[in-house]
Amino acid sequence: MATQRKVETTAGSVKPNIDEAIERNWEVPNFTIKEIRDAIPAHCFRRDTFTSFTYVLHDAFFVSVLAIAASYIDTIPNMYARIALWPLYWIAQSIVGFGVWIIGHECGHQAFSPSKSINNGVGFVLHTALLTPYYSWRYSHSKHHKSNGHMVKDQVHIPALRSEVGLPAREKDSVVDGPHDLLQESPLVTLYGLFEMLVFGWPAYLIKHTTGQVYPGGASHFIPTCGIFEPGQYWDVVTSVVGIAGMISLLAYSGYVFGSIAVIKYYVIPYLGVNFWLVLITYLQHTDEKVPHYRENVWNFQRGAALTVDRSFGFLINHFHHHIADTHVAHHFFSTMPHYHAEEATAHIKKALGKHYQSDDTPIAIALWNNWKACKFVEDDGDVVFYKN
Repeated sequence: MATQRKVETTAGSVKPNIDEAIERNWEVPNFTIKEIRDAIPAHCFRRDTFTSFTYVLHDAFFVSVLAIAASYIDTIPNMYARIALWPLYWIAQSIVGFGVWIIGHECGHQAFSPSKSINNGVGFVLHTALLTPYYSWRYSHSKHHKSNGHMVKDQVHIPALRSEVGLPAREKDSVVDGPHDLLQESPLVTLYGLFEMLVFGWPAYLIKHTTGQVYPGGASHFIPTCGIFEPGQYWDVVTSVVGIAGMISLLAYSGYVFGSIAVIKYYVIPYLGVNFWLVLITYLQHTDEKVPHYRENVWNFQRGAALTVDRSFGFLINHFHHHIADTHVAHHFFSTMPHYHAEEATAHIKKALGKHYQSDDTPIAIALWNNWKACKFVEDDGDVVFYKN
């Protein structure tokens, strides 16, 4: 597949500004989506409802086993054993719970079944159980997939501009690429920023569209008239909001019956863990100082899809997360592909993309720390822009 310094424009006759790409030795690819699809065996695109339901049962089994096992923790006489076992339950249940969320996510992409009704029925139940407004998020997430890596049209993890973070113009900036703020470089400030993102990032995105595109009048996944949604999606969004209200009511009733502490220990803390995994994984898939964002003059779907980074979290977590982290490039090229074919498809995509396939085997904690410190803003101009600090 062709790659060249003379980049084909995608937005008319204006010559692309790829100065940063040249500085970073980044080559903008010129392949077609057909070239990538033809490299993947046809069976990888087949959705099988029965097979998909086996993964629902798989996750339901482990969620149940963990919850039943946790019910015995407080019967253990040794206080130190109880103190040690509850966190183990929370970690394990959050890992399995995020797998449940991923199945719901797959339903939103219509990758669970050839049946739209089954996809939306299963997805609505699974996501509502995890306090995710199914249709609302499905619609905004679809926009993300259609515009991944686009500076204006993407929906999540949008880089801040130099001008937005209060820095002088590049030609007047004595340090240019940074670091600009030694306080932001300090370990305590870095830890606080990571804690804030990993714990509150997901609710903030759903409620206020934080890190997403700015819409006039603001945006929220709970407001059907906001700019995220089309008029025809109004009642689906309302249905999502009603579902979340019902789930919150169920949790409140459970607190009344079993006690608030029980709900917090069995559900709320694992739920926060699910949010942690969701934000951690999506952040690292779409945030890396070595991977740019494109503007309209350079961006197209296949170039944007290739701006995704595959990262392995180890065999066990990859398994329970249904390989969403280590096969995410394949997912962005073909979002209706079931997760159980994604590993095989990834092997073929690697060959087809060659040097344009993005993956990183840096240990997750180190990658998170480094990217959080390095990825603060991008330039206001240029058609290929990289994160700076």
